[in-house]
Amino acid sequence: MSSIFTKIINGELPCYKIHEDELTFSFLALDQVHLGHTLVIPKKEVNQWFDTPPEIFTQVGLNSQKIAKAIKEATGCPRVGVMVAGFEVPHYHVHMIPAWGIPDLDFKKASRRTDAEMKSIQEKIIQALKN
Repeated sequence: MSSIFTKIINGELPCYKIHEDELTFSFLALDQVHLGHTLVIPKKEVNQWFDTPPEIFTQVGLNSQKIAKAIKEATGCPRVGVMVAGFEVPHYHVHMIPAWGIPDLDFKKASRRTDAEMKSIQEKIIQALKN
């Protein structure tokens, strides 16, 4: 059975897409710890990060770097925290969270945002990727 992320990649479920290439897909997290919270995932469904084929793992990392810079520019945060937990969805994913301090990485702070807020930050991050 496909993970929810595979369904997003396949267009079966909606998302606020940030970036896509041959090996990876990135989109705004449904529950935002801070506005701009983005996930980078491999298109290949792999449960554990350490089981990811090296070329895909490398591409996730490279895209995470690029997108984190865009998140920093789009949000004005001093840091972009990164976490790989994998408890919610059995599909390797990197959380990138705008942060002003360690407490900003608390998933208990996650909440749904309005469509307008999500579209606004999506546009800002995509624009920053072009810079």
